[in-house]
This record gives sequence, structure tokens and C-alpha cells, in this order.
Amino acid sequence: MKYSPALISGCLIRRYKRFLADVELTTGEVVTAHTANTGAMTGCCEPGSPVWLSRSSNMKRKYAYTWELVQVANGEGSTLVGINTMLSNHLVREAIEQGVVAELQGYDNLRSEVKYGQENSRIDFLLSKAGIALSSSEARSTDTSCYVEVKNVTLVAKNTALFPDAVSKRGSKHLRELMQVVKQGGRAVIFYCVSRADVSDMKPADAIDMEYGQLLRLAVSAGVEALAYMAEVSPDEIVLRKKIPVKLV
Repeated sequence: MKYSPALISGCLIRRYKRFLADVELTTGEVVTAHTANTGAMTGCCEPGSPVWLSRSSNMKRKYAYTWELVQVANGEGSTLVGINTMLSNHLVREAIEQGVVAELQGYDNLRSEVKYGQENSRIDFLLSKAGIALSSSEARSTDTSCYVEVKNVTLVAKNTALFPDAVSKRGSKHLRELMQVVKQGGRAVIFYCVSRADVSDMKPADAIDMEYGQLLRLAVSAGVEALAYMAEVSPDEIVLRKKIPVKLV
């Protein structure tokens, strides 16, 4: 996905109230940007970090700017991280449609935000074969459907991507729903969209949310597939490029 119009660079002053960040632009102007990320953003919200913002032309928006990227230090220097979780589904959809995600090829229909499950959920993507696309009111598990739940990953320790970066009751709920899909005969995938390129593998963040880690292992043992792909990130574009292993032991 290419950023258009071009992103605007600046320096992070602070992130606060969860969804807001003050940024000093290179022009010296200080602006408040929307932060589309519900996580703790550990390691990604240090004051003084170089950041990049997009600017909306929608005059009705309270905050014209959205925080998109941050440059963070790592053991080899620094890397860019995509922190806007609203883009994860777009990146995964693009990767599926362009054939990057080999595991999710062979489907004819791709639908977003379809209601399903016993806990009032919406699946990020419902893939199905031709002739059996499901309406939101009819969504159910079939042996030819595939339910894909997407999670954005920004936390890294020693080149290992970790999820979640805060206790995630919602994430645990989604794992329970995916297990029910498998139990009813469907295919279910938890897809980790790792929005940085300095990683070699992916693991559950047990030290942050042990319940989620235990549930992920249970889900995989029950037949839920765990996929992780990492992105190449630049101020010009962010694109999912490479599969990395999900390690549960």
C-alpha cells in the first residue's frame, strides 16, 4: 500500500489519552494526531522518536492528522514500524489478492466484517468458493469456507514479534470463536500482520497476557491455523512481504 498523499514527518512529543499524540512537525508547528492503536505500543511511543503522519482532506474530522509510522531503535540500529492498526486488514487483503499469502489462495469470494459466532463477533475476512458466498445474516461455518482474524503486531523483543502488547480480552474472544468455527467443520486462521521488518519469528506474549498465550496454543491444537507475515515499511509504502514462523513452544 502506497501512502498518498505523501506522509508528513515530525518528532513525537507525547502519546496520551490512548488515541492522541502531540507531534512537532519539521516546520516547527505542533499538531495533535489521532492514534489508531488500542495497544500499549511498548517501545513505539518514546518521546523524541521520528514519526510520520498522514493528513485527511475531510474537513469534518476533529483531528486532520493520523499517526502512521514511528522509527524505533533496535539492536542493529533502527527500523520503521507501522502503528496504525486500521491499515492491517487492508494490508492483509492486498497480500491475499496479490497472491503473497500462499496459504489463503484458491478462494473465489472475499468478504469483510461478516457477523458470526456465539459471542457477537465480526470476522475480518470470510473466504469462500464460488456459488456459496455467505450474506452477513447467513454466515456460518462450512467445509469450504475460511474465517480469517487479523491482528496487528508492533511489539518486538530480540528479533521476535510478540502479541498482544497489552491484556486482550477481545483477542481471547476471537480465538474462542475461531475454535468454534473449526469444531463446526470450517477452516479458521489467526493472521498476525507484523508491521515491521526486523523480526525472525512470532510468539505469544506470555509475560503480558498468559491467558491469551494458553488459549492460542489450545486453538492451534484444536485446528486453528496461525500465520504471521512481516511487512517492509518505508515513508512511501507498507507492504506484507514475507512469512515468518509462529513458535508456540
